[in-house]
Amino acid sequence: MRQPQPRGPLGEDLLAALREAPGAPAAESRAAALPDAARAAVSRADGVLADDDVQLSLFLLHALHYQGIDGVDDRWESDPELLRTRGILSDALETQLRAELPADTVPGTPQSVADALFAMAADDDGPSLARHLSGRADAVQAREFLQLKSAYQLMEGDPHTWGIPRLAGRAKAGLIEIQIDEYGGGNAARMHAALFAAGMREAGLDDAYGSAVDRVPAEWLAGVNTVSMFGLHRRLRGAVVGHLAMYEMTSSVPSKFLARGFHRLGLPAAAAFYDEHVEADAAHEQIAARDMAGGLVVEDPAVAADVFFGARCVLHLDALAARQALARWEAGESALRPAPAEFSRSAAAELVR
Repeated sequence: MRQPQPRGPLGEDLLAALREAPGAPAAESRAAALPDAARAAVSRADGVLADDDVQLSLFLLHALHYQGIDGVDDRWESDPELLRTRGILSDALETQLRAELPADTVPGTPQSVADALFAMAADDDGPSLARHLSGRADAVQAREFLQLKSAYQLMEGDPHTWGIPRLAGRAKAGLIEIQIDEYGGGNAARMHAALFAAGMREAGLDDAYGSAVDRVPAEWLAGVNTVSMFGLHRRLRGAVVGHLAMYEMTSSVPSKFLARGFHRLGLPAAAAFYDEHVEADAAHEQIAARDMAGGLVVEDPAVAADVFFGARCVLHLDALAARQALARWEAGESALRPAPAEFSRSAAAELVR
């Protein structure tokens, strides 16, 4: 993806390092300073979930493991100092999420796990962006919604796919069955990310991977960073399974509202993306809850609590992002960040103050 503008001192230092050639003296010096810069950014933040500098920097560090960043040498992906920096930011993110989300009593059979997850979904009372888009949103808000969602949807499936080699048995088979549909059954034009990109083009938006990241607030990046964190850590394999299970279980009904809203606004390609999810996710939810999540709890009881942690993260972070957008729209404002101006160290200092 294109390099975004930094949002604070950590992002500025990180991008300065990434523009260097790995192994060059200047690159090594810049990279060696990044862990301390990450600790300073976490220390400055009043909670990392809504901190723009932390979330954008972590998003960039994760991007090295996906489709990369324009102008950045791929060898940075395995640089020890960058991995250490990513770990500091990920630890802060995980620590805050675990502090904010209750621990669950873990049932022990595939059906009881599925029942507990469905009960969790039914008890969710978070704000509904889907209902707003269905009946109240105007064309401007619909376009903003597509940009906000694009940070995840243009790579839909990829974070969860990291879980496949970390699983075995029934859980692995269930995850693969779901992911086959995410990738269009092998048809590139039917991949869910490609369908979402078509909706963006229809709305007159740039559909390139990562194209809207500069405009996406921290609350939305936090959701993407959380599932990337789960997928990239074997110890969090339970969380990536729980995340995907809840994502599938809470997608079908909202997708119906979203499709209705995009049809109402004359955006049939965007509506088609959500129509696809009405059908696909309704079929997936039982596989995800019983076979994948339930199968994992039975086969690997040590990660059972993390299955429910990952599921709760979906609901918690979706609500955080929805509140951000709805509050801005209700105030008559854009839910997007302003288009970025050239960033400078003096601007970073002003942000810190």
